[in-house]
Amino acid sequence: MIHYHVAFENPLTFYLQLQMTFEVPATAPEALELQLPAWRPGRYEIQNFGQKIQRVTVEDAASGESLRFRKLTKDRWQVAGAAGRTVRVRYNFYAHQMDAGGSWLDETQLYLNPIQACMYVEGRQQEACDMTLDLPAGWQIACGMPQSAPHSLRARSFEELVDCPLMASPTLVQHAYEAQGLPFYIWVQGECAPDWPRLLRDFKAFTEEQLALFGSFPVTDYHFLNQILPYKHYHGVEHANSTVIVLGPAELLMTEALYKELLGVSCHELFHTWNIKQIRPAEMMPYDYTQENYFRTCYIAEGITTYYGEYLLARAGVRTAEQYFQELNIVLRKHYDDHGRFNLSLADASVDLWLDGYKPGVPDRKVSVYHKGALVALLLDLTLRRLSHHERSLDDVMRRLWLEFGRPGIGYTEDDYIRLVNEVAGRDMQAYFDKFVYGTAPLEEPLGKALELVCCMLLLESNPSASEGLFGFRTIVKNERTEVTDILPDSPAAATLTVDDEIIAVNGRKVAMNLQTLLNDGAPSYELSVFRQNRLLTVTVTAEPERPFWPKITVEKRPDATPEQQASFRQWLKQDF
Repeated sequence: MIHYHVAFENPLTFYLQLQMTFEVPATAPEALELQLPAWRPGRYEIQNFGQKIQRVTVEDAASGESLRFRKLTKDRWQVAGAAGRTVRVRYNFYAHQMDAGGSWLDETQLYLNPIQACMYVEGRQQEACDMTLDLPAGWQIACGMPQSAPHSLRARSFEELVDCPLMASPTLVQHAYEAQGLPFYIWVQGECAPDWPRLLRDFKAFTEEQLALFGSFPVTDYHFLNQILPYKHYHGVEHANSTVIVLGPAELLMTEALYKELLGVSCHELFHTWNIKQIRPAEMMPYDYTQENYFRTCYIAEGITTYYGEYLLARAGVRTAEQYFQELNIVLRKHYDDHGRFNLSLADASVDLWLDGYKPGVPDRKVSVYHKGALVALLLDLTLRRLSHHERSLDDVMRRLWLEFGRPGIGYTEDDYIRLVNEVAGRDMQAYFDKFVYGTAPLEEPLGKALELVCCMLLLESNPSASEGLFGFRTIVKNERTEVTDILPDSPAAATLTVDDEIIAVNGRKVAMNLQTLLNDGAPSYELSVFRQNRLLTVTVTAEPERPFWPKITVEKRPDATPEQQASFRQWLKQDF
């Protein structure tokens, strides 16, 4: 067994003191290697947690004798002369990252994602582990790992250990509910006042909807670990039988704006318990924590989960149809705001998460696996429902992924997913994949046709912003400077403006929070005075009224719905039209 010990001497420094102790057989090779993960499941980018490690020492635990070791890479160490000894590794870990994938230490709490802080012994990742926490009296632990003793946690393997984040403090609050006889725990750390009856009722409703969809649950209990902060924040990360959700500001938790975020991210992360934690791509069986784990199906892992995260809230009756459409319209806006949808496919965007998937990146380069992935999932769901007269849907695809791959612990491939979609559809769906997963075909027309099944439509409205709708450029005001931030390719602005131009005048009139007014008097063209790289230039932009740019695209109910169409809407959303 591998033993971990976590303590802290001065929480004001944010440094944790970690010890890792393990026995090495006398027959083991003379040198052993220790590895710290370079990334964490749930965020597919190299994060180099080795940056947070300070002052590594290695010794014989029995005698205190120092053992020779050297660093091989940024996060790998080799220890010599370890055979036949009990080895103790000591180091400090800097816990000062407050988000759902981070770790945090202060005088009020310890929050730890072990994936960031725990090394493993190469070749012994399947060995059982325990973790002892040296905590002040009166502190409670919230974690998906079982406690084998007070302040001591037990895991069956390194993967289980690092997939169980924990919070410890004297102020943790916990409430629980049951769904299909299974316990679900909601933990809250932070100064807030949840409406517990409402929260428990809503969580139970969307949990039961998900359990009904899949038919069974991968784990025996589940923990929502909530960090509710005094400032604005939004983040969630999935784990095997838990999730960490970081939200704020705390005093607004039960307002409509923030409570809908809590519901949405909680439903999304619970869905991940099946879709990615168990229904896992073959490329990640098992995880390789040392390098990129490329996979082309993140549109399944994240796109489908993004679709169901909001859709199931409506299906469970937690949110109204109108509230669901509001969230769906946000996804539509984010997708259509980005011209990169014409330049990168969903499958390639899945690979490119490891490149720059979580950053804005260069203009118009990429597409979001979350936003386009959700819209492509909606298109598939409605298509399957239309082909089968609502007898089959995307639910059936996800259920079969769970039964054939997730539950038996078999990684699925792209071809496996395509096969299941074809079988559920009862026809060859390769055109769908070629156009919308492996290609960059526009979604407007096929999505509009698919929505007709449930008597809804895509509505296109002109952009009310003159700079955006007439000329195809966006600006931001920083320190009273109006700067160009985005330019739509092939728009009038693309011929004369560039990103970072500072617009100082329009037709000789000073720009001071009045750009839209100055560009909206009906003139066919305008002279803009701009500073570009500290040089003053005058450029002309000419409107093209027949070519509106950045239109507003929304999903709306059709006003002429027939009773049959209204019934179809109810079958999809489980709500009256």
